[in-house]
Amino acid sequence: MNFHRSLSCTRRLGLIAMGAAVVASALPAMAQAPYPSKPIRIVVGYAPGGSVDMAARVVADILTAKLNSTVVIDNAPGAAGVLAAQRVVSSPADGYTLLVGSSNEMAATGLVNPAQKYDPLKDLTPLGLVANAPVMLAAGPNVPAKNIEEFVALLKRNPGKYSYGSSGVGSTLHFAGELIKQRAGVHMVHIPYRGTAALTSDLVGGALDFAIVSPTAAAPFIKAGRITPLGVTSAKRFPTLPQVPALGENAHLKGYELTGWFALAAPKGLPADIGQKIRGALKAGLAEPAYQRRLEEGGSLPAKGDEDLTRIMREDMAKYAELVKFANMRE
Repeated sequence: MNFHRSLSCTRRLGLIAMGAAVVASALPAMAQAPYPSKPIRIVVGYAPGGSVDMAARVVADILTAKLNSTVVIDNAPGAAGVLAAQRVVSSPADGYTLLVGSSNEMAATGLVNPAQKYDPLKDLTPLGLVANAPVMLAAGPNVPAKNIEEFVALLKRNPGKYSYGSSGVGSTLHFAGELIKQRAGVHMVHIPYRGTAALTSDLVGGALDFAIVSPTAAAPFIKAGRITPLGVTSAKRFPTLPQVPALGENAHLKGYELTGWFALAAPKGLPADIGQKIRGALKAGLAEPAYQRRLEEGGSLPAKGDEDLTRIMREDMAKYAELVKFANMRE
């Protein structure tokens, strides 16, 4: 009897061991399931309908097509994109939570916002530049300046009398305005806003003298003659507004260039093979004219997707750090 019990127990233990071996052998296969095997979430730190959101939706469509996956947009606006970036850096580095961010939260805001707890260079895996996003210096309806020459002359005669608005302290728009002041040797009072809608509304209504605005947001008001475009911040003129000069064309601002940008990133520690797959998909999509047109219609200049995003982030941080000192910026 004891012999039979012992034999039965031995058999049970053998079956358990075999089952454990089968499970163990299956684990690597489960862990190596081809990417992607479930929906991908793209977190965006801005409200639907804005320029970053529009770029994110282009990226979502590219990844959907190239990776044969479901991609969803998760809008988490607040703190110039910082809240969304923080959510992403705190997520698993498995390729299923990505960030489409801007130069704000990926290069600028950490220099002036002590509440930002992440370091973009250390806590994000850059996956590719999506588009460059030049902005524009524009004058309100009550300002007697119709070009950069008149703008500089007006401010030099009246230092500190005129104001300009941006989308917030430490935003790319803010840095663009401070670089104008630094290069042209003029003084304007900075008025920070919490977003571009109120900023554009106040400029059109005459509550602001000048503003740094998106060319796309400004275009209908320019066409209606309600605001005056003085210059775009890119090295070259913006394709959809070729009549507006680049600021750097003027002798007072020779060589001026400061553009925002949109980029795709993941949490640090992303496996190299997944990163390579995402980068390849993004680059392939950005080469297609249909996606390029959508980015241009959203007010940005399509990138190639293979630019050295880490280098761009480092260079912009260095440029912005100088402007923080110049303007004594504080959140």
